[in-house]
Amino acid sequence: MALVIAGERSGVGKTTVTLTLLASLRRRGGQVQSFKVGPDYIDPMFHQYVTGLACRNLDPVLTSENYIQQCFARHSQASDYTLVEGVMGLFDGVSSFAKDKGQITDFASTAHIARSLDLPVVLVIDCSRLSGSVAAIAHGYCSFDPKIKIAGLVLNRVGSDRHLSLLKDALQSLQLPILGVLRRQDNITIPDRHLGLVPTAELSELDAVIERLADLGDTCFDWQSLLPLLKSPSFPPSPPPSFAPACIKIGVACDRAFNFYYQDNLDLLQQLGAELVFWSPLEDSEPPQNIQGMYFGGGFPEVFAQQLAANTSARQAVKTAILQGMPTIAECGGLMYLCAEIIDFEDKSYPMVGIIPTSACMGGRLTLGYRRAVALQDSLLVNAGTNVYGHEFHRSSLSANSPQPLFETYRYDCEENMGYEGWNFPVNLHASYVHLHWGASVEIPQRFIQQCLEKLLSLE
Repeated sequence: MALVIAGERSGVGKTTVTLTLLASLRRRGGQVQSFKVGPDYIDPMFHQYVTGLACRNLDPVLTSENYIQQCFARHSQASDYTLVEGVMGLFDGVSSFAKDKGQITDFASTAHIARSLDLPVVLVIDCSRLSGSVAAIAHGYCSFDPKIKIAGLVLNRVGSDRHLSLLKDALQSLQLPILGVLRRQDNITIPDRHLGLVPTAELSELDAVIERLADLGDTCFDWQSLLPLLKSPSFPPSPPPSFAPACIKIGVACDRAFNFYYQDNLDLLQQLGAELVFWSPLEDSEPPQNIQGMYFGGGFPEVFAQQLAANTSARQAVKTAILQGMPTIAECGGLMYLCAEIIDFEDKSYPMVGIIPTSACMGGRLTLGYRRAVALQDSLLVNAGTNVYGHEFHRSSLSANSPQPLFETYRYDCEENMGYEGWNFPVNLHASYVHLHWGASVEIPQRFIQQCLEKLLSLE
């Protein structure tokens, strides 16, 4: 069957509920496959930390509706339990004109994914400032879209037995199962900062938090009702993805500063014949030896700017490799690392790689949203005129834009022009704030692999 965990709005505790379910399921034994609706990187890190399996993003803007169905079927079939964490409120999405379906106002929402995968939804309600009104909220969400099957409720942040009694009395007439009750928790917190939760690699006490969540999950859920719903759906067996013989090596920056990667992107590189060699620009003196490409994902280089700056040998080695023609992808945090400097929130400057002649300056303004990006020239990853769909999420900006930008960008849902973006100089570099998921665009990693192969042949 599998379940979708949805919220009535952002901030109701979806991630806490999801992690509590995952931790308790893992304690019971069996494999648990999780998914995350939307473009988020950090929540999937926590899922993977608990389950031991890579969490997969389900995002029809970045990929396609067919891709999310294929991805869900492929990865859930090998697990015992399957859980999908939603994004924002249940019906919060973007407006999109879908071919043969007309206007979809909740495109890429949790509801859209639930309909596409034909999965029931558990609705999480923040009850901290509610009593009788909880029934109106639950009734509204159950009746708004008859195609959405609400399997039950999880009442979060319940204050007392008396509070719970009032909530149950109000909900009684709806005959809607209450599948979980979580009291207000003061001893279970996961810290956050300017782009969301602090990633797992930085949390020394995370194991203890997960144990407390598992303890909570053992007692706060109606497992007799939940377990049958969480059992992984049955799909016709499909062959595992085939992997081409490794023909090139790609150095992937992966540490506390750089850890925003879609697992599907890394899988595609391997399936196309790449051996991924992970390394740390924080700790290692240089990139791995004998590589033919580099990949710098997003992350928090601004938080570790002092340590990155202090590793002068790594910075110089990266710059030399790019100048010598190494095909290199740098997304968001990776772009910042390749700039001349990072200027942090306290206006302190730290030298970076310096291949891009501009400064990455931290600020209070958040740039957030889906983008349609039109390639303005042939580049490492795309041909001129190609449309790609990505996502931006950052609080930094560049002091100067490229004189020959990679993309002209537009807001996805209203086609508002967002200006020019991205660096393509040297020509073997793709550096952009726009995060791309390659799941439905395999030609992008294929092009990258081909450029890496040509680099290898040029050295022979």
